[in-house]
Amino acid sequence: MKQKILTVLSVVFGLLLINGGLNKFLNYMPTPPDMPEALVNDFKAFMEIEWLMPLVAIVELIAGVLVMFPKTRGLGVLVVFPVMVGVLLIHLLVDQSNLFIAIIIWIIMIWIIYENREKYLGLLK
Repeated sequence: MKQKILTVLSVVFGLLLINGGLNKFLNYMPTPPDMPEALVNDFKAFMEIEWLMPLVAIVELIAGVLVMFPKTRGLGVLVVFPVMVGVLLIHLLVDQSNLFIAIIIWIIMIWIIYENREKYLGLLK
């Protein structure tokens, strides 16, 4: 039962990553008009580096696909981990409005890492 729940949550997590990656290329989700000024400034700074947004989008797309399949789930979480650190820091330090969602996503990610811990041991040796 635990594995089925993890699989469902992993698929949802993967779909969220794919949605985020596709939105960075296609811009189909409107930007909220009431974004805090600090967050707007952070996004402007992020956009100054022309190759950074496409890189994050590609990482999200690849990781989203990898996370959905049990065999590659551990690799997918490692691929997206740096992006998710940035997401968490933005929600902790700049805009706390969606912090609860970011924490839930981090809980899912930590669970995936914990369940794949045996696969990571080879990286530590």
